[in-house]
Amino acid sequence: MPCRGVRGATTVASNDREEILTATRQLLALMIRLNAIESRDVASAVFSTTRDLDAEFPALAARQLGWLDVPLMCGHEISVPGSLPLCIRVLLHWNTEKEQGEIEHVYVREANRLRPDLTKLPAVDWDELERWISDHMNAGKGPT
Repeated sequence: MPCRGVRGATTVASNDREEILTATRQLLALMIRLNAIESRDVASAVFSTTRDLDAEFPALAARQLGWLDVPLMCGHEISVPGSLPLCIRVLLHWNTEKEQGEIEHVYVREANRLRPDLTKLPAVDWDELERWISDHMNAGKGPT
């Protein structure tokens, strides 16, 4: 089975832990749903942030969604003058039979400027997406 790359990026308004986690969960949820990704098929994921984001590791958002066995890594993007600030990027390495051209890459918020050629998302119902995320964050949790 081939391993394919799935790219995504989003932005936040500030260097805030909860904002970083929320935006990253939303980004991952869209990538998962648009491509029908199962965590058992994800070989690894690399997260990066611009240097102005350091309040939390974005990979924690994947753990919150149940990706407990997926190898994850975080780092900073190269700081290029004039580049998009407050940006979170992810590269998933996904074992799939899909052809590379069938993969839906996800660029939301201000990050859609990074790859306008790949930004063809349908309108996102953010409230419905948050319900899906909440369901997946609560899945597998025992009684409290």
